[in-house]
Amino acid sequence: MPGLVVFGRRWAIGSDDFVLPGFNCPGGGLLHSYLLVLLVLLAAIICALSALVYVSMQGTISNPGPRKSLPKLLYTRLLLYLPEFIWAIVGAVWVSDSSLQCEKTVINAVLGTVIASWVIIIFTIIGVLIVFDPLGGKKTFYLTDGVNRNLESSQSGQLLFNVKNTATRVWEKRIRLMCCCIVQDDDHRVAFTSIAELFRNYFSDTDLVPSDIAAGLILLHQEQDKMESCPKEPEEVLCHSPSSLVTDGLDIELENAAHYMLFAAAAYGWPYYIYTNPFTALCKLNGDCCGSRPTDSDITGSDRHNFHFGSILKITGLQYRDFIHISFHNKIYEIPFFVALDHKKEAIVVAVRGTLSFEDILTDLSADCEDLTLEDVLENGFVHKGITQAANYIYQKLINDGILNQAFTIAPEYKLVIVGHSLGGGTASILAIMLRNSFPTLKCYAFSPPGGLLSKTLADYTKHFIVSVILGKDLVARLSMPNMEDLKRRIVRIVANCNRPKYQILLRGCWYEVFGGDPDNFPTELDVGQGRRGAKNCSDSFIKHCLEASLCKC
Repeated sequence: MPGLVVFGRRWAIGSDDFVLPGFNCPGGGLLHSYLLVLLVLLAAIICALSALVYVSMQGTISNPGPRKSLPKLLYTRLLLYLPEFIWAIVGAVWVSDSSLQCEKTVINAVLGTVIASWVIIIFTIIGVLIVFDPLGGKKTFYLTDGVNRNLESSQSGQLLFNVKNTATRVWEKRIRLMCCCIVQDDDHRVAFTSIAELFRNYFSDTDLVPSDIAAGLILLHQEQDKMESCPKEPEEVLCHSPSSLVTDGLDIELENAAHYMLFAAAAYGWPYYIYTNPFTALCKLNGDCCGSRPTDSDITGSDRHNFHFGSILKITGLQYRDFIHISFHNKIYEIPFFVALDHKKEAIVVAVRGTLSFEDILTDLSADCEDLTLEDVLENGFVHKGITQAANYIYQKLINDGILNQAFTIAPEYKLVIVGHSLGGGTASILAIMLRNSFPTLKCYAFSPPGGLLSKTLADYTKHFIVSVILGKDLVARLSMPNMEDLKRRIVRIVANCNRPKYQILLRGCWYEVFGGDPDNFPTELDVGQGRRGAKNCSDSFIKHCLEASLCKC
């Protein structure tokens, strides 16, 4: 007493309360010193972090000048980790001393501070490992690839070669780590190297960090929403009305596509069936899957408890006797499929499964171009390498193992139909091209096939026997290397044109993605273009962009 008077009023605290309490127990003096130094350390750390946050908020993504003092502040914060680490060890030793006779509340309080210190240290180490770039020391040289390519010096060429090899090995290690749960053989090693080179080439000419990419994607999304809100005159989108003949043909194709979509979905087996029937699927499968099934020679690969095949029966509505061959075998470049008789449409259906495993993802990512030449039909056609190898695997099974022969022996008047979704749609398309000469009347229904699947000449060749179905803004059908390169260029352009700090873009962007509303009025690539071209060209550029994005390139 008396109460402290500050700012012209009394407070419920005395002027003698601003002291660190003492501890009347053996080792209490050491504890007092430990807490005092810990408070000083925390004050220094808070000051350093506050300075880091303040400096990091300055400038824009493409203007790091106002943040030039950030490395020095980081060095200061890292220096503070040394006494913090030592003091965490001291606290751990003190808490673990069994000879202490202090109150349990005191010991628990110190234990809490020690645990908090170690948690912060461990999370900091994890964060450093996440943001560590193994190529950081060579990045500057690597980014000047175009300049060094013109150097005639053998030393420069060798250095560039070493840097590229190092980058490939780094990406290969990352991919191996992600796929550590699958058995790896020679095919996997070849695929890892091919995918690593793909990622190396894609990221070699940019210096964007993950948060830059996230900010760029947010800005592009909002720019796209602005473009869609631009007024478009109907004649610019649709120049003529379709004839009745075209409309009738379209209705038939839509009906067929809806029918064969069941087969493409059924190829996924029990995961798709449970997804569409979350409450009743397990009960139905448990009740039906223990019954009779085709002989083991009709099925290859693992189908524990008969869940996959039971789901296929439920989705398609077919009978056991309608299935010619079912393969659940799954490796890289070897994907599951089944062959069945569809009596409703009088067709022999080959249904190929889409992406559902790590092996399938590796097949998708093996995106190099491969030559596909059709004798007396087409030369110099290019296709997706990984998907082509998957199609070739199924082709060998269908022809060499006599599966199609067996099917047409049972139903010689039926037509051949090949279906698939996603990876299965791409595989079905290339498989249809391979079988076209032997089965001229075959039809293929590809649901959301991957972008970059066929070159332009092959895409033109398949117009009469492949029907592609793409829903709305489906990403997979537009996921080609040219589109990815275009996306990278757009991200670089849009973050360079935006004059707002990154934290504002991310915070407002997250709010926009979650709660919606009007796009932020950030300066973007669209705003620059509108300033030059005027409002009317907005719809023109949008249509042009859509046409460019829909081109089928490998």
